[in-house]
Amino acid sequence: MRPLDEKETTQVFEKLFKFTGPNLKHLLERPAVEGPDPEPGRYCLRLHRNRVYYASEALVRRATAVARPRLAGVGTPIGKFTHHGAFHLTVHALDLLAAHARRRVWLKPDTERSFLFGNSVPKSSLARITENTKAGDGVVVMSMADVPLGFGIAARSAQDCRKADTNAVVVLHQADAGEYLRKEEELM
Repeated sequence: MRPLDEKETTQVFEKLFKFTGPNLKHLLERPAVEGPDPEPGRYCLRLHRNRVYYASEALVRRATAVARPRLAGVGTPIGKFTHHGAFHLTVHALDLLAAHARRRVWLKPDTERSFLFGNSVPKSSLARITENTKAGDGVVVMSMADVPLGFGIAARSAQDCRKADTNAVVVLHQADAGEYLRKEEELM
């Protein structure tokens, strides 16, 4: 386990910024609440086996006592680097993104299942959308009860959604909570 280098940090922050915007600083600057130490410090990002982990500094200090081959992971895995060096957020990052997201999309109750099966969101499934959403922005997909279901990329702006056809795709699927069941072995 090691800190991210400059290139890796840039890729991770760009991806997170797409969803959180200026709230990104709150992810790393907030005081940590996990760990056995009386003052666990702040949160940091660490790389282990091509996966990026979000963990408190106290937890990372304790994990250094474990040999790398024996260490499965530390903290919350938020994404992974592919063999070609691209960074992808995983469904594990959903709680962090939902807490700090700038833009959200709410689905109608009867259409949540379709999104949880890995499908993109058509306009007919849309209940609400954050007003200032632009095409290409990262959005967190929520149920009407404000439960985060997943995240994706806005295919249309909020204004374009009003004029779009009912079958037009509004949000391109990236990850959803259903992946815990569909891709159980890949996630760990």
